[in-house]
Amino acid sequence: MTRIPALATTVHGTTGPGLLLAHGAGGSIEGNYVPVLPALSAAHTVVAPDYPGSGATPRATGPLDLDALADGIVAAADEAGLETFTLVGYSLGTMVSVRAAARHPERVRGLVLTAGLAKADNRTQASLYLWRRLLEQGDLEAFARFVALTGFGETFFNGLPETTVEPFLELVARGVPAGAADQAAVVGVSDTTGDLAGISVPTLVIATLQDTLVAPANSRFLAERIAGAEYAEIDTGHVPMAERPEEWQKLILDFLDRHGL
Repeated sequence: MTRIPALATTVHGTTGPGLLLAHGAGGSIEGNYVPVLPALSAAHTVVAPDYPGSGATPRATGPLDLDALADGIVAAADEAGLETFTLVGYSLGTMVSVRAAARHPERVRGLVLTAGLAKADNRTQASLYLWRRLLEQGDLEAFARFVALTGFGETFFNGLPETTVEPFLELVARGVPAGAADQAAVVGVSDTTGDLAGISVPTLVIATLQDTLVAPANSRFLAERIAGAEYAEIDTGHVPMAERPEEWQKLILDFLDRHGL
């Protein structure tokens, strides 16, 4: 297993049950969770680590693997003093969360899995190939357009005023973390299918219905194979935190409240 550096971590809120966040590939805590952090931390202690190559965490010296990321975020919870927690995972973070629950079941009280997958299907693998190739070539302009087409829903992207499209794409390009390709590679080789049957904690699976990067069928697969999992949908692309953050936030908070998490 790859050794990864200690993950740069922020802690939000100082009282209430623990929440441990797991962000997506090519993302960060800031990029994936900032719109909902105030609400999540109002009644919870939120531990928010960045993977290698995101935020202030340096890139790993070798390839990343799912076990190392799962253990890394649990180590961040240890450092913050959380004994138990609910994992809130997005995209790659759903794989990290499921693997963390499998490796550390005594620590995990619940799961929230958004825009997730157990294993990359053919469409996602094709997207990951283009993702990594564009990053290897250093073509951030083309990469930003690829992200716009696969990451954002048709309604959201076509709804941007024409004069704002180029600034929007420039913003996407500037936000690409150094570890984006490393993190995408983890999605391409990981498979948590065998972990799903062992999950017995309350679980919410949230599908993103306009998602062309990780199709909603992947979320339905998770919900069907985790015993007792609740299933919800948001009519967005892959990034509900940008498209419908309040709706995403409400689904998470209502689930936490119902289960006393």
